[in-house]
Amino acid sequence: MANRELAFKAGDVIKVLDASNKDWWWGQIDDEEGWFPASFVRLWVNQEDGVEEGPSDVQNGHLDPNSDCLCLGRPLQNRDQMRANVINEIMSTERHYIKHLKDICEGYLKQCRKRRDMFSDEQLKVIFGNIEDIYRFQMGFVRDLEKQYNNDDPHLSEIGPCFLEHQDGFWIYSEYCNNHLDACMELSKLMKDSRYQHFFEACRLLQQMIDIAIDGFLLTPVQKICKYPLQLAELLKYTAQDHRYVAAALAVMRNVTQQINERKRRLENIDKIAQWQASVLDWEGEDILDRSSELIYTGEMAWIYQPYGRNQQRVFFLFDHQMVLCKKDLIRRDILYYKGRIDMDKYEVVDIEDGRDDDFNVSMKNAFKLHNKETEEIHLFFAKKLEEKIRWLRAFREERKMVQEDEKIGFEISENQKRQAAMTVRKVPKQKGVNSARSIPPSYPPPQDPLNQGQYLVPDGIAQSQVFEFTEPKRSQSPFWQNFSRLTPFKK
Repeated sequence: MANRELAFKAGDVIKVLDASNKDWWWGQIDDEEGWFPASFVRLWVNQEDGVEEGPSDVQNGHLDPNSDCLCLGRPLQNRDQMRANVINEIMSTERHYIKHLKDICEGYLKQCRKRRDMFSDEQLKVIFGNIEDIYRFQMGFVRDLEKQYNNDDPHLSEIGPCFLEHQDGFWIYSEYCNNHLDACMELSKLMKDSRYQHFFEACRLLQQMIDIAIDGFLLTPVQKICKYPLQLAELLKYTAQDHRYVAAALAVMRNVTQQINERKRRLENIDKIAQWQASVLDWEGEDILDRSSELIYTGEMAWIYQPYGRNQQRVFFLFDHQMVLCKKDLIRRDILYYKGRIDMDKYEVVDIEDGRDDDFNVSMKNAFKLHNKETEEIHLFFAKKLEEKIRWLRAFREERKMVQEDEKIGFEISENQKRQAAMTVRKVPKQKGVNSARSIPPSYPPPQDPLNQGQYLVPDGIAQSQVFEFTEPKRSQSPFWQNFSRLTPFKK
């Protein structure tokens, strides 16, 4: 099964030896041969340079008499033909993709549900994620694409509006991609039992699917969402400038992939957040991961909670949905004690000018307030410098923006992911001589501008390599995590 799948990476050129199956082709890279999904590679068509037509006059999908490999196309002669070729490729891959999704839902998931003795509902949720939601969405999307497709003159097809109409629906891929690693881990555990190996193989044969392991089929949606920007970028090259919908569709799909990558990165950092919480002494209340998934900003400020209260120095950690307050140990300044938290969903940020404050009866400089919209409670903060105050105000805006985007697409950390993070923390060894009940927390770095910590962006000139793998845009690690273990008992 899996050993017959052709391993390839971005940029590889595959020699096609057998294309008799419309979904899976048999190909060769160097001395290696195997199956690979036809819908995830691009036919190598010389679209711009004129080439003399050979005497064989072969068509796409036929064998060249002078070669043992598939002829991957004939050069196109004008802009309309180039656009038609891209349109046809998009339509072809969409139709094949629908079949893949149907095979997964009916060939695997449906059969698994019949075997309650082998699979629990929780296991199936982990393995297949929201694949059925994706299948339903894609059927509606392809239905609209078919309506816009011009069979007689493909180059006249207007498919850009379909992407704009369905742009909100593509966010369901975020949940699937975030869950994919857990799915692979669960499958890996099950496959150690020969019963599950035989069961999945029987499902494949019953559905008449190609000889590829189930994890190869489950990777399909992850690869598919990354391919849309490539296809639309190619279509835009051969689209007249007055057709604004293709450019808009490309921008939409790039944004979708960027946001999916960003949320994937955040999930990969939750172990660090759980480890940080475990290092803070005297922790109370719910875990950070119950509501949050990203450390946005951190720094030290003076703080007053109530009128005529005492000015206190605290270290603040701003996450999405909440801000945690900590106090430094008087002797060991790298040790932090938990002192409370502020629910950011209930507060609004108020920028205030330097001068005398009537509420707190104090002189203010570089200050701002957090005002509870329900109880009228007020927290007053003093930054050391104006630049630091500006950074905090930017961080609060970033926090609200992140929360709104997460709510829009339904982003959340699954219970399974929380458990995995907790298990990872328990496995981290403590240094000798450190009381396990009162472990020493990490030091924290100087605060950084939240807008200059690197963005998770896909460049405009998106490379073809991203067709084949769910790549992460390069983002420099937050200084907080870089210095996490500098003064901690945790071993790397």
